[in-house]
Amino acid sequence: MKDKIWLSPPHMSGFEMGFVKEAFDSNWVAPLGPNVTAFENEMCRYTGAKNGVALCSGTAAIHLSLILLGVGYGDDVFCSGLTFAASANAIKYVGANPVFIDSDLASWNMDPLLLAEALESAHKKNRLPKAVIVVDLYGQCADYDPIIEACKKYDVPVIEDSAEALGAKYKGRAAGTFGEFAVLSFNGNKIITSSGGGMLLTPDSNQAAAALNLATQARDPAPHYQHSKVGYNYRMSNVVAGIGRGQLKVIDERVAARRGNFDFYQKHLGVFEGIRFMPEPDWSFSNRWLTCIIVDEAKLGVNREDLRLQLEKDNIEARPVWKPMHMQPVFKDCLSVGGRVSEYLFKDGLCLPSGSSLTVEQLHRVVESVKSILKTDG
Repeated sequence: MKDKIWLSPPHMSGFEMGFVKEAFDSNWVAPLGPNVTAFENEMCRYTGAKNGVALCSGTAAIHLSLILLGVGYGDDVFCSGLTFAASANAIKYVGANPVFIDSDLASWNMDPLLLAEALESAHKKNRLPKAVIVVDLYGQCADYDPIIEACKKYDVPVIEDSAEALGAKYKGRAAGTFGEFAVLSFNGNKIITSSGGGMLLTPDSNQAAAALNLATQARDPAPHYQHSKVGYNYRMSNVVAGIGRGQLKVIDERVAARRGNFDFYQKHLGVFEGIRFMPEPDWSFSNRWLTCIIVDEAKLGVNREDLRLQLEKDNIEARPVWKPMHMQPVFKDCLSVGGRVSEYLFKDGLCLPSGSSLTVEQLHRVVESVKSILKTDG
């Protein structure tokens, strides 16, 4: 059996150990320190964001964003329906109700027209959402101009979940710089990793300070430990931040590598009429975190799951596109606006191995595995 080809494994740059060693040599082995501050500043320089707060996860960043926007029990929060569960879980953390908005086929992200209709309907019912969480899916920004325009009309704040999209751009502007808050993730499978961790970005320095306070147990400024509100243990450690700094040094190379993977797959598999790729609209520059395809069973003679199992047989990891939130048992009672597009993408969509460390030989292995099960000629 050949070595496993993983979907999206970590890819070290070689710079990480220098920053980690600094943390150990200086004894900054704590949830604060020079690496944390530097990582925040370097991320802001890279994205153009004004303020960054390094946290233990992207989920923590969503949670704090909701708290800082005053979202609470019984409130509604509109959220992209096609996403990982973390986007919606944080809504439940604060006792609010997720309302899922379907995708469009142009970008696979939140449909701006559906969002505008949902906001208008909510306004008429005097039940506007307290926030809208827009997910930048698989490394591609949503269509932000109409989304932000619709939200501004009703004074509803936007949280940009860019957990998958560091390095992507919308009309030349970096992911993570839209809305009142933005969220990054450095989980082990992301385009850069700190082994775990995330970051909250915001243009508001007061909100950044408030997020930092909440993330460090909301301690009051006193010589003793005093707390006037509930806080959280959400701060990133100085050691983890060192790994992130080493990764950020090569972010552009990682984006180029993943876009190269996409181009390779498109060249070798795009010849099959029954295989279509996640589109990239004119306004988008995707980081191609994962290369995603649609498998047309009628044209190929096999479905998405047949193809996934063939890859698994050949020791290659592939995964279905996210199962929409309105189809998840935990959210089955939540409202959903639309849903047919995300259901279709889940039914026929497959994510191919997309790691930035993939070799040409490994890419050929994936392609040959796919071709081996197809009952049609390219």
